[in-house]
Amino acid sequence: MKQCTHAGTLPHPEPAPASETCPECLADGTDPVQLRLCLTCGHVACCDSSPGQHATMHHKETGHPVMRTFEPGEDWRWCFVDHVLV
Repeated sequence: MKQCTHAGTLPHPEPAPASETCPECLADGTDPVQLRLCLTCGHVACCDSSPGQHATMHHKETGHPVMRTFEPGEDWRWCFVDHVLV
């Protein structure tokens, strides 16, 4: 079973959200489907089901490896590098 090699390097406590929604979607005039929180810097971005796929774009631009869901009632993390739930 593949594991995330980045979970141990994440900041504790996790960073505060930089916003309540995806700022790139706001700028583009689109609506995010679901939101993700970068666990390195606190950037909030939309998921890959959203038109802009800004969470993936944030990872590609910064190299920040892990985001968690920013949806109420959900509690999971995704490692973009290892392609695995954390």
